[in-house]
Amino acid sequence: MKRVSIILQYNTHIDERPILFRETVNSILNQNYPNWEILIADERNTDGPTTDMPDDHRIHHITGSFANRAQALNAAIARARGDYIIIVDNLAGQVLFRLSTLELFTMVAGRHPNLGMLYADYQRISDDGKTVDVHLLNHHIGRVRDNQDYGAVLLFSRQALKTVGGLDEQYNAADLYDLRLKVATGFDIIHIEAKVNGHAYYIRANGSGHNVFDYLMAGKDVQLEMEKAVTEHLKRVGAYLAPGAHYRNVTYTDDENNRFNDCIASVVIPVFNREEFIGTAIESVQAQTVKNVEVIIVCNGGLNDPTIQGVKRYMEGGDKYDPAKPTVRLFVEDINNIGFCLNKGIREARGKYYIQLDSDDRLKPDAIEKILAVFDSDPRIGMVIGSYEVWQKDEHSGEITRMKEIPVVTHDEWTEENGRNNLLRINGAGAPRAAHIKVIRELTGFGMNDTEHCRNYGEDYDLVLRVSERYRIGRVWEPIYDVIRHSGGTDHTIDPITIDRNDNAKDNMRREAIHRRQVLNR
Repeated sequence: MKRVSIILQYNTHIDERPILFRETVNSILNQNYPNWEILIADERNTDGPTTDMPDDHRIHHITGSFANRAQALNAAIARARGDYIIIVDNLAGQVLFRLSTLELFTMVAGRHPNLGMLYADYQRISDDGKTVDVHLLNHHIGRVRDNQDYGAVLLFSRQALKTVGGLDEQYNAADLYDLRLKVATGFDIIHIEAKVNGHAYYIRANGSGHNVFDYLMAGKDVQLEMEKAVTEHLKRVGAYLAPGAHYRNVTYTDDENNRFNDCIASVVIPVFNREEFIGTAIESVQAQTVKNVEVIIVCNGGLNDPTIQGVKRYMEGGDKYDPAKPTVRLFVEDINNIGFCLNKGIREARGKYYIQLDSDDRLKPDAIEKILAVFDSDPRIGMVIGSYEVWQKDEHSGEITRMKEIPVVTHDEWTEENGRNNLLRINGAGAPRAAHIKVIRELTGFGMNDTEHCRNYGEDYDLVLRVSERYRIGRVWEPIYDVIRHSGGTDHTIDPITIDRNDNAKDNMRREAIHRRQVLNR
């Protein structure tokens, strides 16, 4: 029977509610599987025992003057005698083992000779007693996001931990993320999925609501650690793109450039049932300091979409038509497929550059001027990405105000040297996005829900990935775009199933990008 070493974490925060820690220990004492030991990695730098611990020779207290969690966990790993070592992230919330947790884990681990790490679905218990089954995503090479949930109970094989050298003690926040990436390089990551009553353990903690801007609240030091960890991982797997590697120039003949005198940029707006917002979006283009641009509206709600009448007000014969302002062109489709609409707009575009604008957002007046200046600065630039502010529409008054609690979204983790590698770690790159239309066509355009899990999601992220592998990405660091949040927005209320589907879509794009980059480097 294999021995299991279970490492629990202890610090001053646990001291505040010691009964919860004791309940975690009791849940291990009650296991059906008898061959275990507990190692308590105590960061309090005290020789005293943890509060009210049972008198059991299988419980060991590891203490010392530890610089961080990684050092404390490594000290416990060094003392562990188990064939399998479980690291419990009990600082994020109380973890309670079920009677059969260790028996299930060891039995599954024994089926996989190249096991590196094992994780399992769990059940979350909120403070009000409500339970939610948490179904985690299956691991693959594209799961390199730093916010991917693998749960709070991670079983490692002793061999895997020995091979990677344990946790890297240079990290204060990225230690477990880095460990998982390292283990995944040479070992199998196994997921135990749950059906009814199949969850492996409980976490007593309130689940945080989904917020697409959560990453902005993480400190810069944390972001830099995560970036370093993913960069080293990409180097290990041969998918790291060195600064400047594989860039090419975007070139035009004189005849091609002459065709763009009347229209330098095409602003493409896919839209479905957005009559309320479309006028604001159009007017933000017509107010640009650069006038030789066009607006292409691709309405995908069919002939009865009310947005059509809102658009026609700005076209010839409409009450808001002005021949001195940029032209508004309308195309009507009846299939709600965002990538298809974008590709339709690109096909019809007369401009040299594509400019992104969502139907419920708006460009600042100098947005296109600043974007063009970046394109003109370097022929290797295939795409320019800006920065944006987040605004909120009051559903009662209709007033739109700046959400000051959300800083300007610059995605400043994108550095000239490492931005396209760091892009694989996070879910976005910024807005608005602009690109040479020639480059978009060369790369076969936007995805049209023709890859895994894409349901009008991620088509632009995939394009950024592909452009960044062959061309430089230029940046505008000042805010040139307003994202307007409202009750009908796609990021306003997202259920867990949709979150998982979206993450699956982008992780699949990351998997494909890693494979492409490996081929490029070979």
